[in-house]
Amino acid sequence: MKAQDIRNMSEQELNNQLSSLKEELFNLRFQHATGQLDNPLKIREVKRDYARVKTVLRERELQANA
Repeated sequence: MKAQDIRNMSEQELNNQLSSLKEELFNLRFQHATGQLDNPLKIREVKRDYARVKTVLRERELQANA
């Protein structure tokens, strides 16, 4: 997911995306622990997307306070 796509989302969409990424990361880690994960790089991608969403939410929070 691109940062520009994330910035175009609304606050509610970002929160929904954050929760779905968190759930997906949990499932990927579970699959990795049980040896069922096909693509271990998917964990890295999801972690980075999660961080991007958190960054955009934090930027908006700081703009609102300024």
